Amino acid sequence: MQVRVHILARGLVQGVGYRYFVYNKAINLTLTGYVKNLFSGDVEIEAEGHRSLVEEFIKQIKVGPRAAHVADMKIEWIKCTETHSGFEVQ
Repeated sequence: MQVRVHILARGLVQGVGYRYFVYNKAINLTLTGYVKNLFSGDVEIEAEGHRSLVEEFIKQIKVGPRAAHVADMKIEWIKCTETHSGFEVQ
């Protein structure tokens, strides 16, 4: 079953390679969507794919790269639209 998730990652997640970490995890799991920095210091992530792969993705990005510290993640399941053709860093 295809699902879509919107995530806000909070903590030390900018300037530490977190977006590229997220990008690589998404590509490895064949997910589509995007990751981008927000002015608030948070990182916004939207990912779409098979539910089991999206759940594995969430587990992996909760940790992040060594330099990052993910203090909190707000996870919202939203309607699957299949509008992304790949995964990109914005």
